[in-house]
Amino acid sequence: METINGRLKNWASILDAKTREQAITASKMLFVFPHLALMPDAHLGKGATVG
Repeated sequence: METINGRLKNWASILDAKTREQAITASKMLFVFPHLALMPDAHLGKGATVG
């Protein structure tokens, strides 16, 4: 498990740069509490990270 920022936790072993950026952006949204978790199958989605 990797903590990317205070509100984003990652369980994916392979995470491409665009997916990472999309998840960081989503984790900064005020309604995300206490954190956003990326599962092992996380990938880029249309507007939001999937997984």
